[in-house]
Amino acid sequence: MPARLAAAQDQIVIASTGGAYDRALKEAWFDPFTKETGIAVTIVSATNAEMRAKAAAMVKSNNVSWDLYLEGEIQAASDAHREVTEDLTAFCERFSTKTDLVSNACQAGGALLQSTATLLVYREKDEQQETPATWADMWDTVKFPGGRAFPNFDDPWRVLAAALLADGVKKDELFPLDVDRAFCKLDEIRGDVTLWWKTGDQSVQGFRNGEYDVGQIWLTRARAMKNEGLPIGWSYKASFLVGDRIALIKGAPNRENALKLVEFWLDNPVVQAKACDILSCTPPSTQAIALMSDQARESMPTTEEIKDSVIIPDATWINANAPLLLKRWNEWVR
Repeated sequence: MPARLAAAQDQIVIASTGGAYDRALKEAWFDPFTKETGIAVTIVSATNAEMRAKAAAMVKSNNVSWDLYLEGEIQAASDAHREVTEDLTAFCERFSTKTDLVSNACQAGGALLQSTATLLVYREKDEQQETPATWADMWDTVKFPGGRAFPNFDDPWRVLAAALLADGVKKDELFPLDVDRAFCKLDEIRGDVTLWWKTGDQSVQGFRNGEYDVGQIWLTRARAMKNEGLPIGWSYKASFLVGDRIALIKGAPNRENALKLVEFWLDNPVVQAKACDILSCTPPSTQAIALMSDQARESMPTTEEIKDSVIIPDATWINANAPLLLKRWNEWVR
């Protein structure tokens, strides 16, 4: 069947967070998949909170129009996620013998798209000037003047964690989060926050427009801005290891096609390498890492940085306390 005819009959709808992230996935993953299979991929852009709410509403009403959506790895392990997504355990069995894939590449909550970091970024100025490197530096508006940016969506743990680290809490004593202490620390910087971003693309636009000089954003977005030639730098001394999973919604209208797209990702180190070259992410395949450019590999955290600075968040605690964290956050951020 000619690709153009197949595309008119076969499709997949996937929700993602928009902007440079979607463009990279389209170039590296979706377009090659369509070329090979004739199955068209339609991207729906939404915030993380909107994706979760929309997926839940579609499943509840038995009126599902999406097939896949990209979910944070922490949330993909939650009970709420399991209620609206299909268990991929059986699907994942075929990848268990692939030695190039990391052990968690395919799990019940979805296939691993990539791992990256939420970290501190800053606007590069005079080369002689000292640059911020820790969350304590982000709170130091005298030494490092300028507007601040933080995420503001239904996942506030990373902002609270940064506040605690800025207040002197040690890395290995961070969880469980001392929520009261975190909000007290956030009170100190609230007046300097010039952007509360809700999407990755908004964090990019805010930096591009000069709305902030120091912020907490995703490495994938920071790398996209660096690729544009924007004067942005970042620090792994202030980072949290996070990732995205590809989740299949219960009742997906194009279920089999959607699983083919997931399989295409996990089976193709070249595709993974191309996407992570653009985004500075870590792909699930070790072969893909070897195929990435020297520049992209050099931008990854070193083994020493991972050991000393990069924090793996406590997903179990975060999911168990998510309703309380969100309630407290909404009361404070208003």
